[in-house]
Amino acid sequence: MAEKTENEISYLIRGAIFKVYNELGPGILESVYETVLSYELEKEGLNVRRQVTLPIFYDSIELESGFRLDLLINNKVIIEIKSVETLAKVHHKQVLTYLKMSELKLGILVNFNVVDITKGIFRKVNGL
Repeated sequence: MAEKTENEISYLIRGAIFKVYNELGPGILESVYETVLSYELEKEGLNVRRQVTLPIFYDSIELESGFRLDLLINNKVIIEIKSVETLAKVHHKQVLTYLKMSELKLGILVNFNVVDITKGIFRKVNGL
């Protein structure tokens, strides 16, 4: 079986996000969405890693305690989960920074605390 592309993975992620949102609704803790979304993505046959440490490289050395990616799917796609009243510009920039630092091409920022989940999903690309 051929390895899935970022876009194929993204399609499965969107479907799982809709399923989780329709089941749980808005306004729950981010950790709950992370757990349930992980489960749904694993049911789709995807490799899901939670709270993946992304090291910081500065001045040509690796420093301790970098960032934590909420979810890393098939070692290709980052998912950053929020459950906030309003996404701030920094949330969007955070995903772009994660992509740049990890040299990955696709990130998905999702805010589950919305009335319409289609308005809570944002694709972020790094040279895709």
